[in-house]
Amino acid sequence: MVRGSLLAAGVLGVLISCGAAAGPAPEPRWVETWGTAQMVPGQQDELPSVQWVDATLRQIVHVSLGGKQIRVRVSNVFGTQPLVLDAASVALAAAPGRADVDRASLRPLRFDGHAGVTIPAGAEYVSDPLAFSLPAGADLAISMRFRDQPARQTSHPGAHATSFVARGDRVAEARWPEADRVEHWYQLAGIEVLAEFSGNKRAHAVAAIGDSITDGHGATTDGNDRWTDALASRLRANKMDEVGVVNTGIGGGRLLRDGLGPNLVSRFERDVLGRAGVSHAVVMIGVNDLGVQHKNKEDSPAARAALLEELQQAHRQLVQAAHARGVCVIGATITPYAGSGYYQPGADNEQDRQTYNRWIRESKVFDGVADFDAALRDPAHPDLIRKAYDSGDGLHPSPAGFRAMANAVPLHSLKTCRFAAHPWGSK
Repeated sequence: MVRGSLLAAGVLGVLISCGAAAGPAPEPRWVETWGTAQMVPGQQDELPSVQWVDATLRQIVHVSLGGKQIRVRVSNVFGTQPLVLDAASVALAAAPGRADVDRASLRPLRFDGHAGVTIPAGAEYVSDPLAFSLPAGADLAISMRFRDQPARQTSHPGAHATSFVARGDRVAEARWPEADRVEHWYQLAGIEVLAEFSGNKRAHAVAAIGDSITDGHGATTDGNDRWTDALASRLRANKMDEVGVVNTGIGGGRLLRDGLGPNLVSRFERDVLGRAGVSHAVVMIGVNDLGVQHKNKEDSPAARAALLEELQQAHRQLVQAAHARGVCVIGATITPYAGSGYYQPGADNEQDRQTYNRWIRESKVFDGVADFDAALRDPAHPDLIRKAYDSGDGLHPSPAGFRAMANAVPLHSLKTCRFAAHPWGSK
């Protein structure tokens, strides 16, 4: 898959350090402050063709790290023909869920000095660095002007955020009094920031990869209350403001097989290892692998045992690939889902979940464990999500549940990585 030479600079940020010894301040580095996983949208999630023609798409994202320079990664990774982007701009959003932006912050983006760019099929391009004062935790609006629709759309349907579409070239306009609204992201993969910190802090990012629970199903639209958002807020509150958080969850995602999007193994390189400045990954996956097997009535004892073995093997492969790139991996347990009306799991499913979670906790394959199961389960009924943390479907957490998950991430595991080229702090 072609990815564009401009992205290569971001990969250099993977091998990062945060030395404890006194010395000169570390140089600023490009680190992903926001990102999302890409897929081919289903027919119900596609942006209608009429909304691409002579139109501008404005998308609002909630960043984690702040900085003085930014660049935007535009994706045509699932396109079948070159993507023509006519013009683009960035600005601080007036507020989540609103199309208007702060006029004083509105800046045009450039690609090799040009207003527009043509991105080959299968590629992602990064914009030129742009001087831009981006506060940590800010809402950023990215406006992209198109003359025609892509041959095949590259999208993230589970945005849980409102995007806006207006007719004509509107990238330089702050106010959009009339615009169509959609709750998806299109052709937008990531935002990178040139992060600089004083003393011994070195900017880096943790990439959370998984299924709809990581993607944020159960979060409020425009509320930015996914568990990854809560983790970013927790990091800042604990004076770990040099750590960014990137969410690459996909609703319906599975570890081993394609679901609504590509299987996690196939996208781990693009969605974790290829992100600028990523030092850690939190991998929460498996509920759909187990649930689909049961729902499809393919859960014979032999098939169940084989699936558990394949899940473990895949995790070992992911960890090995991550370590080779200086990235540490935090394994996450599967949260309870016995109350799911969609999967209607039985005792066999719960047994497999417990076996899987025990392996996550005890195998020592991972560099740390986020015990999301322990954080959400009902003490009286461990196969169920605690009522206060349940979004209502027995499977996905509520915003309160997402906060509990964020609190279960071991922050000490995000401070060091023994596989980095330059280890951080004390081992």
